[in-house]
Amino acid sequence: MGRVPRGARDSPPAVGLTPGSRRASRARMETPLRNFYGRRHGKALKPNQRRWLEEGLPRLAIPGVSATENPARHPLDPAALFGDGRPLWLEVGFGGGEHMAHQAACYPHVGLIGVEIFLNGVAMALGKIRAAGVGNVRLHAGDVRDLMEVLPPGCIARAFLLYPDPWPKARHHRRRFVTPEHLGPLARIMAPGAEFRVATDIPDYVRQTLEEVPAAGFALLDGPSATAWEDWPGTRYEAKALREGRRPEYLTFRRS
Repeated sequence: MGRVPRGARDSPPAVGLTPGSRRASRARMETPLRNFYGRRHGKALKPNQRRWLEEGLPRLAIPGVSATENPARHPLDPAALFGDGRPLWLEVGFGGGEHMAHQAACYPHVGLIGVEIFLNGVAMALGKIRAAGVGNVRLHAGDVRDLMEVLPPGCIARAFLLYPDPWPKARHHRRRFVTPEHLGPLARIMAPGAEFRVATDIPDYVRQTLEEVPAAGFALLDGPSATAWEDWPGTRYEAKALREGRRPEYLTFRRS
């Protein structure tokens, strides 16, 4: 939910991979730089939010995602994220993290991977994860394209795209997540039969979703519907849409 990660590769260093200098240099030159659209920071963080970022994010951050840590783009080992072979779910642009924390509490046998580039949202999510007392969440505070690039094929059992940045101007529609640049890599990392949930309150985003997502290898299972999923907790983005007179729509796809 919220802002879809779109940044360039600049995640903070963490424990990662160390390929040989020549190979690393060559891979770095071959890895294309990506445009970043949108904000990384909002208003000043509260002291407890800064503490959560400083103390909590390093514990939950996924190593080996950024080009700095993994210039050769070696694939990650999904089982190493949680130490077992549990199903992995991916939330793209988790906003304040309320849906992600709720899902983690409802499904303790699942590993939740959350991606968000807006640091204020990451700080909020860390607080919600802490309050929920869940231990089955890992985070990437950066561009989702970097993460999808190093995840192996078929490792994601469910994905969520909830109230993404609508980029309402027609000339900016190519920045939306529901474009081939994002959907192709998403289809690659999702297992056959995996579920992809989309929620938005923007009619034109629904239109583009219905055009682009099936073309990327997904079949529409349900929607557009005004009724959310049974395990939907409600979010501040949904509340804002309803408050401002926009009708949320919920769509469910299955990876072909």
